[in-house]
Amino acid sequence: MAAATAAGSGLAVIVTLTIIGWVAAPHASFGEEIVDLLQGAVLAWLVGHHVSFAIPDGQIGLLPLGLVLLPGLLLYRSGRWLARACEIARLRHVYRAALAIAGPYAAIAGTLALVARTEAIEPSMPRALVMGFVIAFLAGGLGALRQLMRDKGVPVRDLLALMPARSRSLLVGMLASTSGLLLGGLLLFVVALAVSLPEVVETTRLLSPGVVGGALLIVIQLAYLPNAVVFAVCYALGPGFAVGELTVVAPTGVSVGQLPLFPMLAALPDNGAAPAVSLVSLALPFVAGGIGGVLTQRSAPDVVREAAPLWGFVCGVTTGLLCAALAELAGGSLGAQRLTQVGPSAWQVGLVAALEVGVAAAIAAWIANWWYSRRLLLSAPVPEGPTAAERERPEADLPADVPVGEGLATVTPLRTREEESPAEPKRAEPTLAERHAQASSAREQARADRAAERAARAEARRELRAARKEARRQAKLEAGGASGRERSRWWRRKKDAEEEMYGITYEAAADEVDTPRT
Repeated sequence: MAAATAAGSGLAVIVTLTIIGWVAAPHASFGEEIVDLLQGAVLAWLVGHHVSFAIPDGQIGLLPLGLVLLPGLLLYRSGRWLARACEIARLRHVYRAALAIAGPYAAIAGTLALVARTEAIEPSMPRALVMGFVIAFLAGGLGALRQLMRDKGVPVRDLLALMPARSRSLLVGMLASTSGLLLGGLLLFVVALAVSLPEVVETTRLLSPGVVGGALLIVIQLAYLPNAVVFAVCYALGPGFAVGELTVVAPTGVSVGQLPLFPMLAALPDNGAAPAVSLVSLALPFVAGGIGGVLTQRSAPDVVREAAPLWGFVCGVTTGLLCAALAELAGGSLGAQRLTQVGPSAWQVGLVAALEVGVAAAIAAWIANWWYSRRLLLSAPVPEGPTAAERERPEADLPADVPVGEGLATVTPLRTREEESPAEPKRAEPTLAERHAQASSAREQARADRAAERAARAEARRELRAARKEARRQAKLEAGGASGRERSRWWRRKKDAEEEMYGITYEAAADEVDTPRT
């Protein structure tokens, strides 16, 4: 029901527009042309799904991308209706709703491609099946997903959070770069059309479409607006595009022949060198790549700085693949003879976009990651110095047999966690300069403490070995026979049980930090 409703609504809109065009044009009686009128409406519906068709002398493949918006919106609403009717409760069930719409919709598109065939026009049924399935799956699935999120009260940001961090960052970077390119292409086309406005008016006057025909002419031009934007993007990237065999419109030069009377074509520059003002658009891919690289690293910063340019370049490669797909969809053949090649070369556009956007994104990602790491380092808490309780070490009440050491050695009784003094209140937040100074002093003090600690441990081990050796010697002298050995063991056990633990700290002088003595 959802697929049939979307297809029927789209056909109703197309039939209405076709009848309006038929009324505005010279025609015979309605009964004689009703079959041709309906076939033309079905063919226009297929064109809205980007289905090419063959004519006796060639093929029509330059189809308006704007017409895809009509079936897309209808399928989006059908997907939302399906999600409400079937009460989809889980995210993993959304693709089932998309498949439930895409299968019947593709069958309807393939059937209409067979119905619209005539001796002069033959739509491509395989393309109708594929494009019908793809458009219905994407638009219907998006509608079902949107309805599920609305019912559950889940924002889009939470949905993106389900993706892995790196995949999400690349998706955000690719969409940002592509959006920047498309916005720049739209601006370039609008400026070119505004400069050539007198030629646009003159071409429209020569066509003399009338009121109704003029309205339909505007609708057709709006449908071809996405194609013109993609062509402008290809011009800004460098490869440019063709408007027929042996023609080119690129920053390196313009060479076009006789063009059809179509107002939008007045935006094309004249033959010869490209306009100097239009060369400013060559900076567009680098600006878009910079934006994509920054957003890529903002979504998922790298700990290793060398990895940031790599992910920025990957963002440029994915943007190049998307640009190549758009160039393939925007161009195509427009009949026979010299208009068989209209549009950009997909592989050239994809390769150049990957290189230009990728290099700019790699540099921007490296800078953004460096800046992020620098801010993270400056905002990290600086290790504080010793507290007052730690500076005021308690006096140790030592037995007479405990070795105290020589020089700057300090003996401290080891206390348990319960006996430790409570933490002091947090000090005031230091300034940025104080943080730098404290961090540098803390690093130097840490190195000195580690060196002194190693020396203290070595000295303590030597003293402990000497004490144990002396204890064993005294035990051997006092012990005699079995009773002596038993008394020795008992004495050792008693001594171990009553033994207390002390820490020995050796503090090096200021001139002995780098080369501590043991």
